[in-house]
Amino acid sequence: MKLNDDLYVVALPMTFNGQTSQLNLSLILDASSGPTLVDTGLPGQASLIDTNLAEAGLRAQDLKRIILTHQDIDHIGSLHDLVQTSGARVLAHAIEAPYIDGRLRLVKMTPQALEQRPELRAVLDNLKPMPIDEQLQDGARLDLAGGMQVIFTPGHTPGHICLYLERTRTLITGDALTADNGQLRGPNERATPDLALAWQSVRKLAELDVQTIVCYHGGVLDQDAGGQLRRLAQMVG
Repeated sequence: MKLNDDLYVVALPMTFNGQTSQLNLSLILDASSGPTLVDTGLPGQASLIDTNLAEAGLRAQDLKRIILTHQDIDHIGSLHDLVQTSGARVLAHAIEAPYIDGRLRLVKMTPQALEQRPELRAVLDNLKPMPIDEQLQDGARLDLAGGMQVIFTPGHTPGHICLYLERTRTLITGDALTADNGQLRGPNERATPDLALAWQSVRKLAELDVQTIVCYHGGVLDQDAGGQLRRLAQMVG
């Protein structure tokens, strides 16, 4: 789905425990720097991503860089395959790097979690670590689509980031925020180890001038997005 000249949302299905939901990847377009994909879905979804990029007139091989908001399996799952196809550079927050490149176990993939959710084992077995080419820090500004800010938003994972496109005032939230039928929600409590810190991150995001929000789980909010974000932050303020 095309949001504007700078951004497409690439929708992918996710099925767990017989329930299907939608993942919302972001494709950032820039004529001089080439296309950037934000997050990569589950393992085995590279070909589906490739197919869906056709709406923007692209293929996976055209990707120049991949930015990861954080280390969760449904965000880094097809990273290896996409990089093999495209040669894209991989960017993530410095804190997330050792989890994504395999030096550390993914924070949420504890033995207890795998015992409680055995279906995750098969997904984890198909995950291939990848090195990070560029480690991002809070406040970094990338020269993409009129300028993009990196915003450090820990809580859901230790090194979670959001991305803010300045020209269109669009906030790509990863899992720092969720949405349901056009209503903005906070982070998923069951999947957020440090909920208090995650809500601090929400309050940080509420300081931005936001017109549109893209939630990885929940999709696009373009109706009073900034107002919804400020009110949500005040609820826990």
